[in-house]
This record gives sequence, C-alpha cells and structure tokens, in this order.
Amino acid sequence: MTDDSANATATRAELVIDGRRLSYLDFGGAGSPLVALHGHLSEGATFAHLARALGPDWRLIAPDQRGQGESDRAADYSRKGYLADLQALLDHLGLDRVVLLGHSLGAINAYQFAARHPERVTALVNAEGPAALGLDGANPFGFLLNLPYQAPTRDALVAGLGPAAPYFSDRLRKNADGSWRLPFHPQEMYQSEEQVHGDHFDDWTATTCPALLVHATKGVIPPEQVRAMVERRANTVSAELDADHLIYTTAPDAFAAAVRAFLATI
Repeated sequence: MTDDSANATATRAELVIDGRRLSYLDFGGAGSPLVALHGHLSEGATFAHLARALGPDWRLIAPDQRGQGESDRAADYSRKGYLADLQALLDHLGLDRVVLLGHSLGAINAYQFAARHPERVTALVNAEGPAALGLDGANPFGFLLNLPYQAPTRDALVAGLGPAAPYFSDRLRKNADGSWRLPFHPQEMYQSEEQVHGDHFDDWTATTCPALLVHATKGVIPPEQVRAMVERRANTVSAELDADHLIYTTAPDAFAAAVRAFLATI
C-alpha cells in the first residue's frame, strides 16, 4: 500500500481479480464506510473533494472501475462484471455493509448491486444515474471511436485527441516503454456504454433503503423520469442542483452539502 501522490490524504491500494488489478483510493479515517463509484471516462481520484467534505464522519473509498484510471483493462464490461468487481472490493476490505454513492455509470452499478445484495447496502446516493437510458439506440460515446488510445509521445497523443484533448490531457498515463496512453480505452468505453443501456427500473425500485437522487438542471435524466424515480421507489428523496451531468465536479460544494444533509438523516 503506497501513498498516492495526487491525493495527499488518500492511500492507493489494489486487489487482484482473476489476474486483473483493481486499484482503489482509501481516504481513511474511523468514520462509517462509503464507497464512491465514478462514471465512464473518470476515476476514483475525482472524489477527493467529496472525501474531504464528508470527513471525519465518513471514510470514503473510491475504486478505479475496470478499465479506467489505474485499474487494468478487462475482458468485458458487462453488468455482471462491474457488480462482481464491487463485491470483490467489499469482501477484500472486510466491509459487510456500506453506503454506496455513484455517478452516472457508477450510480447504475450502485443500485444494481443493491438490488442483488440488499443486505450489504445501508443507503444509496444516485448522482445522475438514470433508471432507463439508451432506449432509442443512440450511444453518446460515438466520438470515442475515432480517438487514439496511445501514441509514442505525450504531444502526439494530445494532437491525436484533437478537440477532446482538453478533457483528458491532465490525466494521461506514461507507459513503461515511454509511450503515452489514455486512462481508458476509447473503444472499450463505447462498448461499456452500450452494455449499460436498458430499462433498469426493476433494479432501481427493488430496494427500500434510504436513497438520495441528485440530478442536474442540465443533466441527462429527463424531468419526468426524475419524478418517476422518486415516486416509484420507497424512501427516496431528490435534490436538484444547477449543474451539468458532471454534477459532483462542476458543483462540488453544493453536491457535498446535499450528500452530507442526506447522510445525516440515516
């Protein structure tokens, strides 16, 4: 276990699942455990601000989900695979019951895990995670299909990314051979998005633990779906923030305040 240089208050560690590394950040402390799951094209380090805001009452643990950040690429990006990784992480940490918080893909992973393992989840925080998405067949990650995964130099990779460069250039990784790569494989993330599409209302409504749905004014969940998600699931409250889909990084203080207020009620 080593200190993560980019997150002075966190410790980076890993577990091995079928020969594949799953990396995670543990922000520590003696507080109650909260596992935070990022969305596509992201990584656990993005929860550093939230971890500071919730401490010391909550010990935030943020994995880099399969194929992203410091975690190894996976053979598949199925619903089953993501949920198995989460179960393996909880078992590895010896955590019987936790609060699960997720953004987008991570939120869907969180409530689907709760639906299958309700005894292990004390509460849910869903940030911009729809209960139904992609039913029209459209994949918003089409732009990824033309992006390079790696290049001989950092400059070459940035140039190849074109208009997408500003979104990822501060998170590029250097390979052992001196080449540079993205912290995710573009084509794999496109496939991951494909596999998360569907009507998941049965999973969303399967549990009755306290839940907070945090949605953005410029987010991806239609207003009518927000209402349905709150009305159809017991013990669910919502909070709307003036932000875009990346709600916990574009409105970090408001998001942390909403989460902290919710956690104080459970």
